[in-house]
Amino acid sequence: MTHVARAHPSTAPRLHVISGKGGTGKTTVACALAIALARQGKRVLLAEVEGRQGIASVLDVNPLAPEEQLVLTDPSGGEVYGIAVDAKAALLEYLKLFYRLGPAGTVLEKIGAIDFATTIAPGVRDLLLIGKIYEAVGRTQKVNKREVPVYDAVVLDAPPTGRIVRFMGVGEGVSDVARVGPIARQAASVNQMLTSQTTAVHLVTLLEEMPVQETIEAITELEGGGLRLGSIVVNLVRDHHVTSGHLRRVRARTDTLREALNGDLTLMGLPAGDAIVDGLIEEAVEHEERMELQEEQEAIIAAQDRPTIRVPHLPLGVSGGGLGVLADAIEEQGMTA
Repeated sequence: MTHVARAHPSTAPRLHVISGKGGTGKTTVACALAIALARQGKRVLLAEVEGRQGIASVLDVNPLAPEEQLVLTDPSGGEVYGIAVDAKAALLEYLKLFYRLGPAGTVLEKIGAIDFATTIAPGVRDLLLIGKIYEAVGRTQKVNKREVPVYDAVVLDAPPTGRIVRFMGVGEGVSDVARVGPIARQAASVNQMLTSQTTAVHLVTLLEEMPVQETIEAITELEGGGLRLGSIVVNLVRDHHVTSGHLRRVRARTDTLREALNGDLTLMGLPAGDAIVDGLIEEAVEHEERMELQEEQEAIIAAQDRPTIRVPHLPLGVSGGGLGVLADAIEEQGMTA
């Protein structure tokens, strides 16, 4: 793969690990962050390790392969490459690199040894997955007689918060398999990168009780594991559409309110009637109840006193430029700085 080198001196982390409770939109946030970084003229690797092809779905591109491929370019000159890291492919590459097993690796695959190592051996699968990310972060090329990174930033769509600390603490599991040799050295090097300022773990949450609670628990676990917390990304933030005064009127559900709404709908040439009006009133009440819950959870997030990024709810989703809106919000709030 040929790259045109660019250098971007920065104190920002080079590896952005995106985690969050399932269903909070971590893959969408990972894609938006990669786009925001590319808009700065950077070359970005966007990677996933769970085999879900979530990135391809969000970006609306062909399924990602175990090899890096260009998936997006920006007018600034920035680029986003995508990869779906596969444990089996990573192990074959690892055997070739460290043990010089070329054709022998294929033989091992045929007899099932590769499947055994990637599914049975404790910690080895995770080490292979994140080891590939480690290699991409550290990969360099020579430009004008000096070594520069191939990628200015790597964004990893990581496992959910329920297993992110175990996934990133691969060295502990691998130590039971190999205490010396290339595997042990690889684990030590990976751990050194993950616990350095090179890496930041960003946690994606919704303003709902369970995701917020899981986020707080994950903060404690990450810090206990010596991992750096980047930002808390609050996804799908909704704006108020009803004032407190209007809300009191809506909740009263008076005949006067119904008459006024019927009149307004008729004036605008829209369907009217008590059934439609009652439905609108119910939606308004549900919206404000949702906003009250959102405010309660937002206060809990604020109490953590951590860098927080608020990502807006998009009624039409990420299609039709929605990802660009999310990338704008991420960049404006300093997540790419």
